[in-house]
Amino acid sequence: MKELVQLIAESLVDHPEHVVVTEEEKDDALFIQLKVDKEDMGKVIGKQGRIAKAIRTVVKAAASKTDKKIIVDIEQ
Repeated sequence: MKELVQLIAESLVDHPEHVVVTEEEKDDALFIQLKVDKEDMGKVIGKQGRIAKAIRTVVKAAASKTDKKIIVDIEQ
């Protein structure tokens, strides 16, 4: 999942070298943390959070075969 989030984020931003994705597994949940440059926050979040919601939807669809809960957190 980490690679998928990184690929999506790097294709959206102007500074792909500043994209950092970390993954942490706790119990039955998978936490994915996405960090981008301040200038790229708007591109990753989108108007009214539409891009962020789309990223979360794609990741959850990709992880639908597993029984884990996926949480994607976007930070600057």
